[in-house]
Amino acid sequence: MLNPFDIVIFGGGGDLALRKLLPAMYRAYQEGNLPQGSRILPTVREESKRKEYIETAHKALQDFLGKGEYNGKDWKAFSAYLVPVVTNVTEADDDWDKLKDILDEHDADKSRVFYLSLPPAVYGSCCEILSKKGLITETSRVVVEKPIGYCGESAEAINAKIAEYFKEEQVFRIDHYLGKETVQNLMALRFSNSLFENLWDAKSIDNIQISLSETVGLESRAGFYDKAGALRDMVQNHLLQLLCLVAMESPNKLNANSIRTEKLKVLESLRPLVAEDVDANIVRGQYVPGNLDGKIVPGYLEELNEGASKTETFVAIRAHIDNWRWAGVPFYLRTGKRMKKRCAEIVVEYKKVSHNVYTDNVGNIEPNRLVIRLQPEETIQLTLMSKRLDNLEMQLEPVTMNIELSQAYSNGFHSDAYKRLMLDAAANNPSLFIHRDEVRQAWKWIDPIIERWQEKGAPSLYRAGTWGPEDADELLEENNHVWFNTGDKA
Repeated sequence: MLNPFDIVIFGGGGDLALRKLLPAMYRAYQEGNLPQGSRILPTVREESKRKEYIETAHKALQDFLGKGEYNGKDWKAFSAYLVPVVTNVTEADDDWDKLKDILDEHDADKSRVFYLSLPPAVYGSCCEILSKKGLITETSRVVVEKPIGYCGESAEAINAKIAEYFKEEQVFRIDHYLGKETVQNLMALRFSNSLFENLWDAKSIDNIQISLSETVGLESRAGFYDKAGALRDMVQNHLLQLLCLVAMESPNKLNANSIRTEKLKVLESLRPLVAEDVDANIVRGQYVPGNLDGKIVPGYLEELNEGASKTETFVAIRAHIDNWRWAGVPFYLRTGKRMKKRCAEIVVEYKKVSHNVYTDNVGNIEPNRLVIRLQPEETIQLTLMSKRLDNLEMQLEPVTMNIELSQAYSNGFHSDAYKRLMLDAAANNPSLFIHRDEVRQAWKWIDPIIERWQEKGAPSLYRAGTWGPEDADELLEENNHVWFNTGDKA
C-alpha cells in the first residue's frame, strides 16, 4: 500500500500539468490509489492565478478526462487534495519559504516528489533553490521531463547540475511511453511466454518496425520544436527506449537496476551511424500543405511563420544492433508529424517458412506478424496463415488474432501512463524511469547524426496526410521490406 505523499508540480498552470498530470492524479483518486493525507501542490507565478487555480483545474478535468470519467462528487473530494502555491522557479524569494512551511506541516519522513514540468534550462536553478531553502529531504525525489538537453554536452551539463543536489537514485527521468500498460505488457509477452521468447532473435525474425506517428502539427510548440526537431524530440528518447525494451536480454530480475543494465547494453550495441552512414540509413522529412482527414492543413513553414527552416518533422532510420541475438536484423524506426494516422506501434515481422509445401494457386503465403499497438487503442495482434473456410478448395489467407486490452479489462481501470509513473515516483520505484547512463549513451548515438545534418543537405518534403516522404519507402525497399501502415492493411 502506497504511503501518503506530497507532490509539488512546478509549472502547475502549464499545458502538461492541466492536460496530463491533473487528470492522472484524478484517476488515481477514483481508483483508490491516492492515499488519504497526500497533497498535490501545483505552483503558479502570481497570487491571482493561485486564487483561481481550483476553478482552472476543474475546467481542465472536464475538458481532458475521457467520456464518463468526470463526476461532481469525485471532483469535490479530489479538489481537497489540491493546494496551489505561488512560486518563482528562478528566484529564491519569500514564496519559497511559504512552500517550505506548507511541506513542513507534515512528518519529515513523508515522501516529497518535485515534478519539474518546466523547460530543461531551469532544472538546475530550481534544484538549487530547493536545496538552499532546505526542501530536499532523504525521502525526496525529483521528476524531470524530456528532452534533457539538445546534445550530449548540454544533457550532461543539466544532469550534472541536478546531481549537485539530488543523488542519482532520487532522480526520476520520465518518458511517458514507458508507463503505457501495453509497453509493460511487451515484457510480459516476452519473458513469461516461451512461444515468443524462443522465437525472439535473428533466427526467426526478419525485421522489426517501431513507428510513432502524429496527425498534429506544431500546435503551441513552434518555438521549441524548430530548435529540437523530430530526432531530438522523439527518437533520442521515446523510440530508443522502445527499441531497448524490444531488443534487450531478459534481466535476471524485474527490478530497476537489472532492467537498466540490459537496456544500456542495447544502446551500447547500436551500430554507430556517422558521415556517409547517416545518408545511407536515415531519411528526414518536412511536411508541406496537404489533405488530412478531408481538410487542407498548412505546411510546417506556414505554421512556423518563417521563410525557411531545415528542421525535420519526420525521421526514418534503419538501425542494427550488433550482438548475437540481433545480428543482421534491421530495426526500422519512424516518427513524424502530420502523418496519415495517429498511432504508436511495434511490428515484429517473422521470416517466411523455410519450405513452401503448397502450390502457387493457394494464395500468397505471408510471414507471421506480431503487432503491439500502444495508441490510439491498446491492442495485441498476431497474424497467421489459415485455410479459408468458405469453400472446399485449398486456399490460404492471413487471419488476425486480436486482443483488445481495453475490452479485456473493463473494471473501470483507466490506462494512464502519467498516473502510473507519478505513483511509481511517489513509491520510489524507478523501474520505468531512465538512468543518467542511458541518456548519455543515447546522445552518443544521436550526436553524429545531428552533426552530419548540420554539414549536409535538407529534409525531403512530404504532403501532410501521408506516411512521409517516398525516400522512407525506398529505405525499406533496399531490403525488400515495406512499412506496416496501420489502417492500410489487415
